[in-house]
Amino acid sequence: MKWIRLKRSKIKVVGEKAKFPMKGMTAPEEHTHFLHGLLTNDIRSLKPGTFNYNLWLRQNGQPIGDMFVFRFEDHFIVDTELPSERVMEDFRRLKLSLKVSFEDLTDSLEHVFIFGERAGDLIGEKFGISLKNGEFKKVGSLIVARNDIRLRTEGYDLMGDLSGVDLPKDSEISEREFEDVRIENCVPRTGKELREGFSPLEAGLLNYAISMTKGCYVGQEAVARVHYRGRTPRVLAKILAEGDIAEGDELVRDGKRVGVVTSVSSDRRKGLGYVLRDSAGDGIRTGKGVEVRVVACES
Repeated sequence: MKWIRLKRSKIKVVGEKAKFPMKGMTAPEEHTHFLHGLLTNDIRSLKPGTFNYNLWLRQNGQPIGDMFVFRFEDHFIVDTELPSERVMEDFRRLKLSLKVSFEDLTDSLEHVFIFGERAGDLIGEKFGISLKNGEFKKVGSLIVARNDIRLRTEGYDLMGDLSGVDLPKDSEISEREFEDVRIENCVPRTGKELREGFSPLEAGLLNYAISMTKGCYVGQEAVARVHYRGRTPRVLAKILAEGDIAEGDELVRDGKRVGVVTSVSSDRRKGLGYVLRDSAGDGIRTGKGVEVRVVACES
């Protein structure tokens, strides 16, 4: 079992039930309608005590960021790596006439993520609960959530006042170590794999973050066009190198550019990147001549 203190923004989203629902309203509550029409996953179908993973896209389908959306009885909490000031400023602009308000809870909701072998046992021992992936419960002042998406392994978010939560110090890992696990587990990150120039479908996020049945959202048409064309030309892949690699390194086979490195581990011998779909395997070098093996990530 390992754990880390995460530095992520927390934003409360709250609104009112529309007295006179506008044409095209996707939910009776204005805050639900706002998030459902903005983000890629099905917000409307969330029940209190559940959450899902979403992307926030531009109209052209390019990622702005990603976020987990937690549903409570009368509000949502958004958990994101993006700065809260930027998110709230953009949300206020985008809500137009909707009666939706936003509150920055970042300072009041400390965040620890626990993952790996026996993580579930620890949650059961400390809080007396068992959760399925995508569920959360309030335990006193804490929010405890089962989140297997964050690192693609069994994991738990603890958010709130953590002063009374005693975790083994020798199991705490650094941000750099957490980043190494992220790369090993092929998890795309905002600003690295999730950025301008790459489709979220190339990152393998269809099954995690995108609903193809929810209806319209910002960027939906661009995502649908890529999806219904069939297989994406590029895929997210793990890069295993014989020497040092760096972010931005081009990947070349037979003199032709077939991909690019987007994330690199602390030892600089492993990374993530995008490659042409049929280019996985051996025989690839970086533009600097380092031999690499490319293994496509499973979506």
